Amino acid sequence: MPRILGVDIPKEKRIDISLTYLYGIGRALSAKILKEINIDAAKRAKDLNEEEVARITNTLQKSGLRLEGDLRRDIAQNIKRLMDIGSYRGSRHKKGLPSRGQRTRTNARTRKGPRRGNMAIIKKAEPAKSAPKPAK
Repeated sequence: MPRILGVDIPKEKRIDISLTYLYGIGRALSAKILKEINIDAAKRAKDLNEEEVARITNTLQKSGLRLEGDLRRDIAQNIKRLMDIGSYRGSRHKKGLPSRGQRTRTNARTRKGPRRGNMAIIKKAEPAKSAPKPAK
C-alpha cells in the first residue's frame, strides 16, 4: 500500500479516489493536485512508483493545506471554543444534538444515538388465587 502523509491509501482504487482517504481532501482537490503534477487520475495506486508518490507528498506538504491531524485538531478546538463561550451551537454540541437547526422530534438519530425504548414494566400474570371455600 502506498503511504502518503502517514496514511495507507488503498492500492486497488484509482489514485484520484485513493487520495480522498486523506482527511481534508475531496474529489475536486484530488483531481486538482493530480493535474498539477501530471499524474493520470485513472492510474491505480498500486501502479505508482516511488517518485510519483514522493511528488504527491511534496505537493501536499508545500500546498499549505491543513490535512489529517492538524485539521482534526483545529476542528476540535473550534468546537471546544464554542462550548467554552456558552454559545447556542456550543450547547448543542455538549448535549449531542444537531447544531444546525435540524428538527429533533423525528430523525436526528445520528446525533442522538439509538432509541431508548419504553422501559414499561410488564407484570407477569399471576395465577388467580381461588378464594377459600366457606366451611359449611
